[in-house]
Amino acid sequence: MTAVTDQGRDHGQGPEHEGAENAGRDDGRRWDDGLIARRAAEAAQESAEAERTPPDDEPGPQVEAYGLPGSPLRPRLDALRELVGLSRARLDGDTLAEAGRVLDEASARQRLSSRHTVVAVAGATGSGKSTLFNALAGVQISDTGLRRPTTSAPIACSWTDGAAGLLDRLAIPGRLRRRPVQGGTATDEALQGLVLVDLPDHDSAATGHREQVDRVLALVDAVIWVVDPEKYADAALHERYLRPLAGHAEISFVVLNQIDRLSGEAADLVLDDLRRLLDEDGMAVGEHGEPGATVMSLSALTGAGVGDLREVLGRFVQDRTAAARRLSADVDAAAARLRPVYVAEGRPGLGERAREDFTDRLSEAVGAAAAGQAAEREWRRNAGRACGTPWLRLWRWYESTRQLGGGLDLMAQALAPPEEELTARQRVEQAVRKLADDAVDGLPTPWAQAVRETAVNGAKGLPEALDELSRNAQAGAGGRGRGGNADTGSAPVGPGEQGAGGATTAAGQRKRGSGAAGSGSGSVSVGRAGAPGGRVARPPRPAWWPAAVLAQASMTLLQIFGGLWLLGQIVGVLEPGLLTPALLMLAGVVGGPLVEWSCAAAAKGPARRYGQEAERRLREAAAGCGRVRVLDPVAAELARYREVRERYVAVTELSTTGG
Repeated sequence: MTAVTDQGRDHGQGPEHEGAENAGRDDGRRWDDGLIARRAAEAAQESAEAERTPPDDEPGPQVEAYGLPGSPLRPRLDALRELVGLSRARLDGDTLAEAGRVLDEASARQRLSSRHTVVAVAGATGSGKSTLFNALAGVQISDTGLRRPTTSAPIACSWTDGAAGLLDRLAIPGRLRRRPVQGGTATDEALQGLVLVDLPDHDSAATGHREQVDRVLALVDAVIWVVDPEKYADAALHERYLRPLAGHAEISFVVLNQIDRLSGEAADLVLDDLRRLLDEDGMAVGEHGEPGATVMSLSALTGAGVGDLREVLGRFVQDRTAAARRLSADVDAAAARLRPVYVAEGRPGLGERAREDFTDRLSEAVGAAAAGQAAEREWRRNAGRACGTPWLRLWRWYESTRQLGGGLDLMAQALAPPEEELTARQRVEQAVRKLADDAVDGLPTPWAQAVRETAVNGAKGLPEALDELSRNAQAGAGGRGRGGNADTGSAPVGPGEQGAGGATTAAGQRKRGSGAAGSGSGSVSVGRAGAPGGRVARPPRPAWWPAAVLAQASMTLLQIFGGLWLLGQIVGVLEPGLLTPALLMLAGVVGGPLVEWSCAAAAKGPARRYGQEAERRLREAAAGCGRVRVLDPVAAELARYREVRERYVAVTELSTTGG
């Protein structure tokens, strides 16, 4: 049998069929083979139908389609709308375009009638979809023939009134809207609310036809895919339509037409192979009560199986859930496309370890450990000055007066060399990069980029702020003034205290009566040579220092008394007796260094605690600076991602189509 004969048989266009069709027309008009006569007859038939039936665009009651209690579609759409709104500042418009289209189409469909179900009949050239369309309608509505393509524009057939809004949405003009022939049977009653649309061939040579098919398929509630024994495995059908629409299985009907051309066994084999191909496409086949696509075979030419399809369509239409299922499947498809930008491997976030590592790196950059050691050394030096012998203190004073420009040297120490400054800056940048790497671990690419940009923007000015802390720590290594804790040597924290170790607070200045005013942050930076009034600020001293000073003074007095006694004996003023004054003088000479050594040993613990306190304060100051500038903005960006991730989970977890 030739292809031409097959096509003619499929569409019922042989001479015998045409004669039977012309002879069986209800209106009794004689059809002419001429094109003009045929168009005139069609126009007359349309006019008669318009007089017999009420206008389709009469306003009817429009029922809100998706307001059923407990329906998961509305919260899914709300979650998707929130997801898109939260993501617009982080994702490009192309990424969110499909989700925006789904929301727009859902909003448009919800405003239209829920009493109608729009079903499109789609198929390839020669598959017999127009013949099936006419068989379901019971009247010759869509043209059939050997000339390809036959259907050039979508044609609609509505079983009930009130579908004008739906057809307007499909952009089907009034001249292409028809009404079926109804016999008053139970099947016809079940089809009340059906809007059937015959589409052009999806593989048509005309590009405009394919564009119309794609446009309408994106708007209808369900699709009947008509395939024939020759093209049921066509790659264009499966790769372009069935595979991308695999998630829409519950609203898909796959009909194997023209089974009259096959024997019974061959028809079963072809139908089984069609199910296999659908399974490979990922489209579930609804069998044994399971949800999925309806697959059946029929012959639109002979009518075999058409009644079964009408019954299945009737139950499907009366269920009135096709539109909600279609929108739910669209949401699933949009969520699947968005998955790479919301879901990635791992658990992104900033753990405690990452925060501590960032603080350690900033502390290293600001020199917290070095500042603590310097504070400890300064504390011990001050202890040595206070508890040392007068002769040693006099010698130290003499040495200090010989060093000209000592203040300039201290100022030079407060300013780091360019090489050290660059090293500190590099350490800060490295700390920020490491923190960003830890934060974006497991984040999708767009959000990882947003977190990195947030970290980089927040780090601007951070090296300078840390340099200021470091300079304050170096300049203020001398201490906070007297009045600290007697046991540990640490001063109490004032409300306006500088975060860097060794910085002098405004409260401490007032305690010393210097009258210095605090800066904008409530702190005054004081150096060893920069205290207000030129007075040197020293670390706090423990309570035993006065006793040590008194003991050292006693040793000095013993030395002086013993020396004067010996001198008096030498000049003859006093009676000779060298033993007692010698012992007194020796006790003073030996006791002075012994007291100094004892004080130095006793000062090790307080000095160490004082240095640790200075290091801790500078570390906390650096951590606070890094937290405000980098950690908090990064944490806020991660919180934003977690929020949109929760919205995405809400979109996917409420799925009713298994997407």
